Amino acid sequence: MRAVIFAACKGTRLRPLTYKTPKPMLKIKNRPILEYTIGALPKEVDEVIIVIGYLGHIIKNHFGRKYNGRKIRYVVQKELNGTAGALWYCKKYLSGKFLVLAGDDLYHPKDLKKLVKQELAILAHRVKNASRFGVLKMNKNKNLKGFMEKPKNAKNKLVNTAVYTLDERIFKYDLIESKIHTGEFLLPQLILKMAKDFPVKIVNAFMWHPIGYQKDIKKAEKIIHKFKK
Repeated sequence: MRAVIFAACKGTRLRPLTYKTPKPMLKIKNRPILEYTIGALPKEVDEVIIVIGYLGHIIKNHFGRKYNGRKIRYVVQKELNGTAGALWYCKKYLSGKFLVLAGDDLYHPKDLKKLVKQELAILAHRVKNASRFGVLKMNKNKNLKGFMEKPKNAKNKLVNTAVYTLDERIFKYDLIESKIHTGEFLLPQLILKMAKDFPVKIVNAFMWHPIGYQKDIKKAEKIIHKFKK
């Protein structure tokens, strides 16, 4: 099974830390975030596709072609056109079921293990303030029903952690349908369309720590021990 990790972004909200270092390579307890991401992958994953862009050579030089027994493949996102755009760059390497996740957040191994057992799924987590994230709606069967991007004062606090179990059926949908006003192509929009044709299970995460600001890195330093297997 393959895992696709998005690691191409510029990390502008974390400047000046990201002027010379790609966001996934910022360190927590002297280890890059991306090392924790790869380390959390379940045993089913035997190949990792890392989508690189901004300062991507730093990621390539660090991980090489093999890391901790897993084959590493690099795909360059020539245009930083969103998460769906990033996945489409990987299209020719993907068949069957695969895992998709962000390379700049912290995920618990137990949650990723649960997720890959599903046919199609999204990893979700309840937060206090949902305004930074995409809020998920589910039906009585705990399948994806709706999605709202960064709502203000949302009563529903169940948010998207940007981790998905998908398969090649996602590529049957038109990429242009995921385009938003900023010009980016976003994966949640396509998954929502997919959910109308196939059940997409919402799986609750045991633990998740998003990293978007410097304060998130400082907090990660204090809680990173909780993300160990």
